[in-house]
Amino acid sequence: QVQLVESGGGLVQAGGSLRLSCAASGIAFRINVMGWYRQAPGKQRELVATITCVGKRNYADSVQGRFTISTISRDNAKNTVNLQMNNLEPEDTAGYYCNVNDIFGDDYWGQGTQVTVSS
Repeated sequence: QVQLVESGGGLVQAGGSLRLSCAASGIAFRINVMGWYRQAPGKQRELVATITCVGKRNYADSVQGRFTISTISRDNAKNTVNLQMNNLEPEDTAGYYCNVNDIFGDDYWGQGTQVTVSS
C-alpha cells in the first residue's frame, strides 16, 4: 500500500521560512516525479514545484519569482522529497500536498500539511 507522510507545516510570520518533507513508502523502485501542490480555501489545487527522478526541477510561475532561494530536493534512496520555502507571504497560506507520480502514470497524494503565514 502506497503511503505519503508529510511534515513541516505550521504558522510563520511573513518573510519567514518553512521546510516541508514527504516520505513515500510502498512505492519503491517505481517513483518518477515527486512534487508539492497547494490548495487555499475556495481555490483549486495548484502546482508549487516538482522534481524528476534525475533531478530536473519545475516551479510554478506564481512561486518562482518569490521563492528565489527556495528549493525542491529529493533523496531517491530514501524516497523523500523536501520543499524549502523562504520569504513566505500571507498568500502562501494553504494546505500543501505531496504528490508522487509513478512510472505507470499513477498519482498518489498525501493527506496534506497546513502552512499559515501571518502578516
